[in-house]
Amino acid sequence: MKRVVIPELLDTDAGSRAEVEASLADLRLVNRWFGGARVMLSLLHDVAVRAGSGTLSMLDVASATGDIPRLAKDHLARRGVQLEVTLLDRALSHMDRGLRYVAGNALWLPFADQSFDVVVCSLFAHHLEPSELERFVDEGLRVARLAVLINDLRRHPLHLALVYAGWPLYRSRLTRHDAPVSIRRSYTSEEVRTLLAKTRADHVEIRHFYLFRMGVIAWKRRPQQLQ
Repeated sequence: MKRVVIPELLDTDAGSRAEVEASLADLRLVNRWFGGARVMLSLLHDVAVRAGSGTLSMLDVASATGDIPRLAKDHLARRGVQLEVTLLDRALSHMDRGLRYVAGNALWLPFADQSFDVVVCSLFAHHLEPSELERFVDEGLRVARLAVLINDLRRHPLHLALVYAGWPLYRSRLTRHDAPVSIRRSYTSEEVRTLLAKTRADHVEIRHFYLFRMGVIAWKRRPQQLQ
């Protein structure tokens, strides 16, 4: 299945305020019930354990309403890890103001070197073209002390079929357009591994999760060097 790039409507807020809010609600539902949150919780917990840290500071890029950081914060707290969250999105209108947030460009992060332990993103990598994905990871590695974490979709024909089957669940016409488009423009794990080999990452781990999800840890240094 070849990667095909079609613009996503939510990227440009191509709808009414109510439609945008409904589409963001659809994303929260997908993250909570279809594996999106679970991937990021697993990656964050793994980094905390392997770094031997009871506290992690996290920059969540393209975070929208920040539902995954909220779940991650509660999840890790129950396991003895304090998560300090900062959200970054291009549009302040997408954000829940209950967390610390900033508007900015994911490819030119407005932070000093090593400002956070980890830089993460969920359902964002497939929006980037190959050179942009490499740029984002390098920017994330500049800003991170430990690693860049990517939670995204894996392109597969069966995944596309499942997304079409889920149409009755979607509240917004934006989601009905964007969901299959997202699958078509997402990457395979092999493609991601090839692209990230060109970045400053010292070591890259890629895992497959439930319902065609991909979890990536791009380490700034190899885990054994963190102790």
